[in-house]
Amino acid sequence: QAQVVESGGGLVQAGGSLRLSCAASGSIFRINPMGWYRQAPGKQRELVAAFTSDGTTNYADSVKGRFTISRDNYKNTVYLQMNSLKPEDTAVYYCNVAGVSYFAAWGQGIQVTVFS
Repeated sequence: QAQVVESGGGLVQAGGSLRLSCAASGSIFRINPMGWYRQAPGKQRELVAAFTSDGTTNYADSVKGRFTISRDNYKNTVYLQMNSLKPEDTAVYYCNVAGVSYFAAWGQGIQVTVFS
């Protein structure tokens, strides 16, 4: 059984918006801060948005003011609202735990492609 399943990506014009969803298993979601990562072709995976253990949020400088992470504790789901998208946001997006010394099994990720 997959521990995280991402959805909601797609193809969007620069300046547009997308919302990603991540359904996580309860055992992962309830005890770990969650975050969104992305990996662009030829680049390392990077953390773009995450909750901290005290419930606050952190964002990579490249997405501050454009992306918003949120969660639904009843649905064990984490969201990433992405606005004012840029071509450099093109990547495969993943969700996983954040700020701890381990990862859950990675999901397949979801492709986001932004064209100008």
